[in-house]
This record gives sequence, C-alpha cells and structure tokens, in this order.
Amino acid sequence: MDTETVMVVGSTGNMGTSAVIAALRSGRRVLAVVRNQDSADRLLRNVGSDKGITFAEANVISDSGIKGVVDRVRAGKLPSFQHVWSSVGGEYTGTPLQDITTEQLRRNMTSGFESNFFAYRDSIGYLLEQNQPASWTICTGAMGDIGTWPVPAMNQGSLFSMCLAAARENESTNVRFNEVYLAFRVEVDEEAVQHNVTKASDFATVYESVLADRSVRSSRVWVQNPEDMKKLRYQKKF
Repeated sequence: MDTETVMVVGSTGNMGTSAVIAALRSGRRVLAVVRNQDSADRLLRNVGSDKGITFAEANVISDSGIKGVVDRVRAGKLPSFQHVWSSVGGEYTGTPLQDITTEQLRRNMTSGFESNFFAYRDSIGYLLEQNQPASWTICTGAMGDIGTWPVPAMNQGSLFSMCLAAARENESTNVRFNEVYLAFRVEVDEEAVQHNVTKASDFATVYESVLADRSVRSSRVWVQNPEDMKKLRYQKKF
C-alpha cells in the first residue's frame, strides 16, 4: 500500500506545525501549503527536517488558493493526498466589539473563517472522488464559546457552524470529518518553552490519534486540558 499523504493548510502556524509533526510521526507524508519560501523555511526550522514534506506555494486566504493546489494534484504536479488538516487563524486580539473597524472585521473573517471554508470547499470533492478511506480535520478554539476576545470568538463561532454542516454532510461518506476543539495555548516548541505553554510536538499526539482511529467521525474532539492529549475524548456533533 502506498504511503498516505496529509495536506496541511495553515502549515506554518502553531497548530499547523503540530499537524505536520503528527503526520510525519504516523508514517505519512505531508503536502504543506505555504505562502512562500520564507514560510517553508520557518516550518522546517520548527519541524527540524524536510524529510517526507512536499511544499506547495499558495495564498490560502484567496478563494482560488487551495483550488490551485488541488488542480496541481489532479495534474500530477503534486502528490495525491488522503487527509486534510486546516488551521488558518486570524488575529488573537481583545479589541472590544465597538472598537472593531469594518476593515479589521473583514480582514479577520477572511483569514480566520473564509480561508478554512475555501480549504474545505475546494478539497473535499477530491477526497470524495478517491472513494477510499480519507479524513478532513479542522482545529477550532474555545474562544468561540468564551467570547472575551470578540475578534477570534466570532471567527470560531462561524467555524462551529461550518463544522456541524460538514459533519452532517460526511456522516456516510468515505471522508471522516472531525473538529479538534482546543481550549489552551499551544505554540511551536521553541516558543512554547519560552512562554511555558504546551509544545506543538506534544499536541501532535491528538491528530496522530484522530488519523489512526477510524471510528472517530463527524465528531468534536475535546482538548480542554493536557490530559486530553493522552486519550481521545470525543462526541458526535449531532
């Protein structure tokens, strides 16, 4: 059997780096979507090696960015993929609602919500066409329920609804859609040590488990404390 590949959207962020580590540790390859060579270099610094990683340059906040990557896959210019992880984020800022400018609102909805929506819309068809076991996983955050920082909270709230719809639509398909709900700070390893927060390489165990356990589908995977990284705790979304 050919080695599987995970396409990681938002691969240079804290969550994306964790997903890359998880995919590689699980024996899979990675198709990392990056903005440019500088982004690719940053990922390599955080991961430590380019072994098993293919880079695809694209602007993920564009409504044609991921479509262009999938088109290159279809054309044989990039490796095929069987799994997708998406974790493109926006600003993590505490700007009060009344102080959020129209430009800030639209910029963050574009980066924090639309980019993840485009990633799903433009890759799910490819996975469905393969007619083999596949998965599509997104990382969301507890700020959507807490609401103390409105900008990221509104992004997460929108993603919650999208996740519910995607979970329903794929309940009986070959694609396992799942949402990883994170409630504490995770950063790339070097910065995590400096800030005394959870390392991306430790958080990677969650996605490793999601990839490995085919019974997890149309679910929210709860990661509300470090103990949840040791054993999957999940609940069907409907």
